Amino acid sequence: MDGYMGKLLAVDLSSGQIKDEPLNTEYAHQFIGGSGPAARYLYDSLDPDTAPLAPASPLLFMTGPLTGTRAPLCGRHVVCARSPLTGIWNESHTGGFVGAELRFAGYDGIIVRGRSPEPVYLWIQDGRAELREAGHLWGKDTFETQATIKEELGDPRVRVACIGPAGENQVLLANIIHDHAHVERVLPFEKPEQTEAQTIPGQ
Repeated sequence: MDGYMGKLLAVDLSSGQIKDEPLNTEYAHQFIGGSGPAARYLYDSLDPDTAPLAPASPLLFMTGPLTGTRAPLCGRHVVCARSPLTGIWNESHTGGFVGAELRFAGYDGIIVRGRSPEPVYLWIQDGRAELREAGHLWGKDTFETQATIKEELGDPRVRVACIGPAGENQVLLANIIHDHAHVERVLPFEKPEQTEAQTIPGQ
């Protein structure tokens, strides 16, 4: 499909299941970009009574058809969810390398659902993904978390999106931080036992 990788990574933190699912081509054509398809996926996933921090409420990392190309201003991605602060749609657009590396790994986006019984992070490389134990990262700030993961994996080019103590304690204005300074102000990773960080190793 022109401009798209053609698949999403679906992560269920409750069961630990990770699987590829095809990108809905109708959504991609009708709602061009990252936040457009994300809004439709979120709409399809929720009913009006689903609380923003409920396990069934998804968190979406999405890219657009030009993300990771040489087109100007196209090194961006968007994080979308139902805001725990307002209860309505919320999205945050950010730069850095996470969006481009996600595309290089073969994905147009990630849909995260559920609640893990213990801290974990999502590791992605070249079309492979797995959940890894992250209890040792709990309590660290976002700079420490990124540095620790890069050291563990032995690759300074690894791209990390993570929360810090504010997200762990469910502060409603907590941020997801990546590449040390880029901010995605959507919501914390929903519960203390949800994903701690996503690592997308560089090419």
